Amino acid sequence: MLRRRIRLLVAATITYNVIEAAVAITAGTVASSAALIGFGLDSIVEVASATAVAWQFSAADHERRERTALRVIAISFFALAAYVTYDAVRALLGVGGEAGHSTPGLILAALSLLVMPFLSAAQRRAGRELGSASAVADSKQTLLCTYLSAVLLAGLALNSLFGWSWADPIAALVIAAVAVKEGREAWRGDTCCVPIAGARPEQTDQPCADGCCPPPTKETPS
Repeated sequence: MLRRRIRLLVAATITYNVIEAAVAITAGTVASSAALIGFGLDSIVEVASATAVAWQFSAADHERRERTALRVIAISFFALAAYVTYDAVRALLGVGGEAGHSTPGLILAALSLLVMPFLSAAQRRAGRELGSASAVADSKQTLLCTYLSAVLLAGLALNSLFGWSWADPIAALVIAAVAVKEGREAWRGDTCCVPIAGARPEQTDQPCADGCCPPPTKETPS
């Protein structure tokens, strides 16, 4: 039942992000927006991440596929960071023109800012219950999309309201920096403290540094 829930969440993540990527990359190309294009590429990375998790749980021995899935997620993050940094630096140097206003981009950023936190919370809860680091890493990618949506919305809004074209590539560089951080964590496997098999997260005695698993509750003396 739990694996089925993860597969459903993965399917929802892939569907939303395919649409998000298509809209963001198209709108970003039209508006010459490095931030929008970077956001769209991040959506593609999320699709790759979700696909890796789906592949992992397509076999009975999903634990053996954990490390490979994490490496796929990490490499996807690094590739995203490299491209977005390159594109943003070009924009800051004035190569390729300034970013313009994008109504579709503003709407997409606002919508993702509302949708992604709920999807990420559901993914993380399921991954934590199953004790899967890759599933939790995928939930962190979805949560990353929330932060990036806020960054993208700010960059697009500043450009649209005040004509600050530099805000767009700066937002893109923030996206790249966060992607590098998440990629390093996924590569090292620093995504979740995997619970003891069969134990509930609150029953473990090793709290997670990133808050993935809640720390054990301390009994108060009677």
